Amino acid sequence: MRRTYDDLVHEAATVSVDGWDFSWLNGRATEERPSWGYSRLLAGRMAAARAALDLQTGGGEILAGVPVLPPVTVATESWPPNLELAASRLRPRGARVVADDGSERLPFAGGVFDLVTARHPVRTHWPEIARVLAPGGSYLSQQVGPRTVFELAEWFLGPLDGSARDVGAARAAAEAAGLRVVDLRFERLRMEFGDIGAVVYFLRKVIWIVPGFSVERYAGRLRALHERIEAEGPFVAHSSRFLIEARRPGGPAA
Repeated sequence: MRRTYDDLVHEAATVSVDGWDFSWLNGRATEERPSWGYSRLLAGRMAAARAALDLQTGGGEILAGVPVLPPVTVATESWPPNLELAASRLRPRGARVVADDGSERLPFAGGVFDLVTARHPVRTHWPEIARVLAPGGSYLSQQVGPRTVFELAEWFLGPLDGSARDVGAARAAAEAAGLRVVDLRFERLRMEFGDIGAVVYFLRKVIWIVPGFSVERYAGRLRALHERIEAEGPFVAHSSRFLIEARRPGGPAA
């Protein structure tokens, strides 16, 4: 029996969106993954590191999946529900979880980490990353690229400026902070939303796609999108991702 619009929306509007686990969308939405395999790269870098810092760790899901963590592993997170999740996952692994107050300056001494990582950071403070890296240390990050999920965002918001999160700008900022970019890759990836519940859940969880999103505020556009999906099949959008690895000059790893 086909579920109604009200049933789908109510379910998606009331389920928890804490953490950074998207398994609720299994069978309801799909997204292609970048070919470079960030989790695999992360595991390799972590296994070789002595002291590592994972920035904006979310609920700690990605870091907790790393088989071997360095002797010193620290993660930061700013959103209180995610902070609690991250602590529950990472403290049993010997990792310390530190609250990020949102300021640009990281609460660590300079030159103490030989590896800094971040998966989908909201912001990248390149001078601070360069400051806390030890000579020869590396920053490895998979980031959200330009015009990510714009098809969905523009359904609700109208035409948008897609110039943010430029890959070239990331390279320039890293180099301006004194780092040397040793790897930079970009891919555009297909996404499909199979029902309106998947859309509601996604927009509740990834809050920057449609800022201020709520079911009540966008009821008309949600119902129109539901009718389109029912008539034409999954709503197709595209994400973009880039991988950047930058190294601080000096030291044995340079």
